[in-house]
Amino acid sequence: MAVYFDHRIEAPESSAVPSHLTWHSALPVLAVASSSPTNEGNVDLYLQQGEYVESCHVGRPHQPAVLRWHPTKPVLALGWENGEVVLLTHPSGDQTVLPITHTAGITLLEWSSSGSRLVTGDQTGALAVWKVDARGRLQGNHLVKHEYSKPLTCCIFKPAAPGDDVAMLARASVGGDQSALDMFSWKGAPLKMGPQEGLAFYVSTADGKVHSVDEQCKTSTLLSVEGAIKKLFYLNKRDALAVITETLMLSQYTLGPEGGAQEYMKVKLSSKTGQNFDIVWTENSLLITVSGEQVIRLWDLERDDNFVLSLDETLGFERGEMINCVSYCAAKEILAGGTSHGRIAMWRMVAQPGSSKGDTNAQWKLQTPTEIEGNVTQIQWGSSLNLLAANNSNTVLILCEHVMSAHFGQQVAAVQLTPTQLSITQFNTGAQLALQSDTHIKGVCVTKESVTVWNGKQVTVYELSGTVLRNTGAFPCDSHAVAVHGENLYTVEPNRVQIRTPQGTVKQLLTFSKAEGNPVLLSVCQFYLVVGTDTAHIRVFDLSRRDAKAHCGAKNLAEQIASLGALRSVKCNANGSQVSILISQVNGRPDHKVYFYDVEMDTVTHFDFFVGRPSSGISHCEDGERQQFQGTELSGRCPVSHFWDESEPRLFVCETVPISSESSSASSVDMADVSVVTLFCTQEHGLLLQDCYPKPAGLQALLALDVPYYYFSCKLLFWRAGVFRPEPGERDPGSTEVSATTSAPPHQTEPSKGAPVQFPHMVSRRALREFVGLETCEKATRDAMLNFSFYLTIGDMDEAFKSIKLIKSKAVWENMARMCVKTCRLDVARVCLGNMGNARAAKALKEAEAEPEPEAQVAMLAIQLGMLEDAEKLYKCCQRHDLLNNFYQASGQWQQALDTAESNDRIHLRTTYYNYAKYLESMGNKTLALVYYENSDTHRAEVPRMLQDDTASLEIYVNKMKDKNIYKWWAQYLESQSDMDSALHFYECAQDYLSLVRVHCYMGNIQKASAIANDTGDRAASYHLARHYEGHDDIKQAVHFYTRAQAYNNAIRLCKENGLDDQLMNLALLSNPEDMMEAACYYEEKGTHMDRAVTLYHKAGYVSKALELAFATQQFSALQLIAEDLNENSDPALLARCSDFFITHSQYEKAVELLVAAKKYPQALELCVTQNLTITEELAERMTVTDSKDLSEDARKEVLEKIADCCMRQGNYHLATKKYTQAGNKPKAMRALLKSGDTEKIVFFTNVCRQKEIFIMAANYLQSLDWRNNPEILKTIIGFYTKGRAPDLLAGFYEACAQVEIDDYQNYEKALDALTEAAKCLLKAKDSSGGQQEARVADLQHKVSLIKKFVHARRLYPENADEAVRLCEALLEEPELDPAVRIGDAFGFLVEHHCQQGNLEVAYRKLEELQKRLPSQNVRYYISQASLEALQKVMGVPIDGDDHTVKEEDEVEEDLNLS
Repeated sequence: MAVYFDHRIEAPESSAVPSHLTWHSALPVLAVASSSPTNEGNVDLYLQQGEYVESCHVGRPHQPAVLRWHPTKPVLALGWENGEVVLLTHPSGDQTVLPITHTAGITLLEWSSSGSRLVTGDQTGALAVWKVDARGRLQGNHLVKHEYSKPLTCCIFKPAAPGDDVAMLARASVGGDQSALDMFSWKGAPLKMGPQEGLAFYVSTADGKVHSVDEQCKTSTLLSVEGAIKKLFYLNKRDALAVITETLMLSQYTLGPEGGAQEYMKVKLSSKTGQNFDIVWTENSLLITVSGEQVIRLWDLERDDNFVLSLDETLGFERGEMINCVSYCAAKEILAGGTSHGRIAMWRMVAQPGSSKGDTNAQWKLQTPTEIEGNVTQIQWGSSLNLLAANNSNTVLILCEHVMSAHFGQQVAAVQLTPTQLSITQFNTGAQLALQSDTHIKGVCVTKESVTVWNGKQVTVYELSGTVLRNTGAFPCDSHAVAVHGENLYTVEPNRVQIRTPQGTVKQLLTFSKAEGNPVLLSVCQFYLVVGTDTAHIRVFDLSRRDAKAHCGAKNLAEQIASLGALRSVKCNANGSQVSILISQVNGRPDHKVYFYDVEMDTVTHFDFFVGRPSSGISHCEDGERQQFQGTELSGRCPVSHFWDESEPRLFVCETVPISSESSSASSVDMADVSVVTLFCTQEHGLLLQDCYPKPAGLQALLALDVPYYYFSCKLLFWRAGVFRPEPGERDPGSTEVSATTSAPPHQTEPSKGAPVQFPHMVSRRALREFVGLETCEKATRDAMLNFSFYLTIGDMDEAFKSIKLIKSKAVWENMARMCVKTCRLDVARVCLGNMGNARAAKALKEAEAEPEPEAQVAMLAIQLGMLEDAEKLYKCCQRHDLLNNFYQASGQWQQALDTAESNDRIHLRTTYYNYAKYLESMGNKTLALVYYENSDTHRAEVPRMLQDDTASLEIYVNKMKDKNIYKWWAQYLESQSDMDSALHFYECAQDYLSLVRVHCYMGNIQKASAIANDTGDRAASYHLARHYEGHDDIKQAVHFYTRAQAYNNAIRLCKENGLDDQLMNLALLSNPEDMMEAACYYEEKGTHMDRAVTLYHKAGYVSKALELAFATQQFSALQLIAEDLNENSDPALLARCSDFFITHSQYEKAVELLVAAKKYPQALELCVTQNLTITEELAERMTVTDSKDLSEDARKEVLEKIADCCMRQGNYHLATKKYTQAGNKPKAMRALLKSGDTEKIVFFTNVCRQKEIFIMAANYLQSLDWRNNPEILKTIIGFYTKGRAPDLLAGFYEACAQVEIDDYQNYEKALDALTEAAKCLLKAKDSSGGQQEARVADLQHKVSLIKKFVHARRLYPENADEAVRLCEALLEEPELDPAVRIGDAFGFLVEHHCQQGNLEVAYRKLEELQKRLPSQNVRYYISQASLEALQKVMGVPIDGDDHTVKEEDEVEEDLNLS
């Protein structure tokens, strides 16, 4: 809670009306320019609280025009109307007049960013640049002077390019970033250490031009706009220039690297015409303007967005109040505006979750206004202290933000209302007092007997006697920390604490060494004083005796706490055993830990609110407590204040805020997300979480903890219309307004300091969780409750119950039950409920044990104890949205119930709508109830019921909804009112044909009813009409409509009763099996239409009965139909009987199927064979028995072989193969497959079977194929003979191969190889033929020797022809030459030789000899055509090879003809 102290400047009496003011950017020095009616001007400097600096007065007989402070040095540049420029130095008052350069009024004074350049400009357009040294002293004459011929209006320096961040580069270097390492080494470019000063600037003129002046002071025109330029701004992020003209036209230009400017945006800013306007530019590109309106306009140039901020009359502003001026403080994020009614309006930026700073989504919150007199014409934030100066046309006020002082002690609380006023509350008596001080109050300390205030310069003590305040002493003292105990005051000064009397007399000094530092923090609790120093030392003193004595030695916290920057606050507990400390880290940020110093153990521990846990090793709580720490929302927070209970040394409390809010100033602790955390702190058990709850709305800050209450200061109130009022929506529920007309005047100090002032209660107290309802209990009960809470926290239930066993009060037990809700201890809650005698709650808790979630059980306990908010949180925590929905409904929170059902409990959405509709109906809100009945989809029944007493409204609703169910309800209602015509109309609208037929029958319109039933086919209508016809003995129509209604049993009943046999059959077939059976019995008993009886028995599923009847009555056609439905699941005897029937009637295929179904496979096969029935694969599969229960394995194989034999006879070789294989007879399977001629399957089957016999059979089969032209078959034959271990057969195959080579290709070489292989095979074979094999081997060897000779002769011929001829002739002499070597081939060899040698006669003789030996052979097979032609030509004798050819061809033809 903050207030602004306003200090009026101590202006000299001769000073005139202030006209200009400006703050130094860092120092708390304000420059104020004033002018008198006599045209004289003055400039004066003032300090933080308005103190006048006499040495720095500047007066001239001219009006001051412009004031500009040096950015870092205490040097002020003054520009006057006559063109004079003066540099004024603070505090010496030295004045340096710049050489005469300007002859007209100064319009420009601008320093560069570091202050090394000063730019001056005047009304004539003259511009000069001056150089200033590091001390702010002028160096010589101007560097350059430019003439622009038009009045100069604005000037801004272009920011320099940012330098390298050395710290960031160092971290990157350590991390191994090579580029960062290079920048530190000689390899890279030199580092730009720190920010560079930009010396280039832009200057604008009244004719709309902007000129650019570079670092060498050379000027050039950059751009031009229409109208005089009022403001220039530089957009760093876009590297752009923004220009605003006097007509509020905003233009933005991008700046090129070569110096050019390109316009990219132009817009007209909204404003009130004809008014002076004030424009502010922020670093995050936010443009803020005011022009004498009730609003401030903001433009976000980065996001191209705009919005307005307006005054709120509910906060104390008046209608018609205008905002004249504006200023923005970036450090505080506060926007301030001065109004025409003497108020300072302030908006604080409150960032929303997920939004960044400066984001237009951020919320600007209007604060309580600060009131000053007059018309505020100029305001400005300034200095490093963020002071606000305001010019109200008469004087200047300096506003300094101060956190409102507040203190609580010994049941007395004091809260600051205004800079000079306190509100004092005595809780023992309930009295309210007001204290009006003569000075500003910067601190307050209260006890039950005194109120002490101070302002940093003076301490004033007031005696509090009853309801009277009396000033008992005041003394000068510059201590900023004061504490009070009894009659003693404790103040600080360097290296010591002074103990004073109320009149200021020093009674005792508590000295601190130089190492211990200067005392800066004081706190008293009971008889103990704790002192914190600026070197992070703490000391505790015992005040119980006359003189203060050291309770412990000095403790250096810097040795215990890493990164400790400074102490923020120190507090001690009631017995001086523990000291709690808040600190700031080295970087200045608040630490998120609370540290605890144990005086006796000399140890430092902490509770870390960032992780929500105490330091390791100090918390000895059980697992349940650890879960509490985990489950409580303590993480991610930072403590802002802390207190010990004034009498209970174990109890500690602190306020925490989210980490994101920790760095905000103390004045902005106005957040909703503040938690109050209570801990038990003991040596044995360390830190134990006792409670955590959000700070109540309407309260500002925690003041103290004094069991059984927390004490809070209320939020800042403001005065309006005789009443102090809270901010809208932030009233504390426990506070009350105090009106001047209704309440007695508050007690005033003595003597009175002005008129009576009305004020509200500024302190509100809230009971601790354990003491809700026990606020007035005696001390014994209070101590027992604290012990119970402590032992419950550490989990010692025996001690907990022992501490409260003597308590008989139901209120105490109820309060403990409430504690059990917070601690989730249901076991303790049951005991409490028992002592309370609350049977209903105990029963509800027992029933709730069925819920799996512990939180849901605790929520039920909370509901029974009336703790509805806790119940709601628990249901949300365990995500039991169904129970939460029920809770909302039971507690009358219907909107929350609907929201929960719509978002998380959709399964109960309609139920929720229905319950809400019922509630609305009970409340008489039928209109809204109707809507929710519709949402719940129960309106068809509920709305007519609800509106049945209001028939007019109900009829309107019926016609509007056009719903069939509602039409039907309304028609029924009309029927009950005997309005049959209207009822018929609405029944028709509802398409309720049954009701239509019923009413028409009632009215006697039978034809109309029949037409409706026939047209619609409605079964219910048809049934009703059939009953009507039956009652009137119209059987035919009754049967017809029973049939349309599908009430076949009724139709069958009528047919039987009335002998309608023809219709009976059709109806029975349409009906169910029971009706079919009944009709069949009817036909059988009647003895007629036996075929129908058989059919109905069959359709009804009684096949045996149908067959018996069919056999008995010789119904062959019926038997045919029945047999089609028989299968293997039918009775075998029945199947056999049917098969015999079909055999008798020569229907063999059907008989076979039935025999197979009856599993009489031999008979079925025999029938197939005898009647030559084709066995299909399906039939064969059905006869293939797989279950050993039906047949033995031998019988099964026998059946399979019979099936295969049958298939073989029928030529179905593949199926025969399959069945032989299944029977295990692979040779037969192979023979069947060989008959099929499927070579691929034969080869596959052979390779699968891998039996010797199979291999030989397959090889023999393959020899019948064209193996001569298919090498694969040849290889397969050889492989099969080899695998079949049949070398004699393989030898025979090799002999056949050799003969083919000789006969077809005359290739004796291959033939020789084949015969050689054959001989090898024969040698391997076993001789079982009694010597035949030896003769066969000898014959083979003889053939091989002859072929070898012939092959040798042919190979020798190219080398020695004569020897080859000799060998060939010798070979012809060999007996049995042929068939080893064909005689024709030997003679052909000789004939060819002699022809080549030219011995044609010899050749001819050889030819004749060949013809004699082979008279029937054609010589052309052995001798080439060329040799024959040569012989014929030379010898002149015709060769008769042609005749032989012709003859052979004739023989071939004859053979073909015969074939």
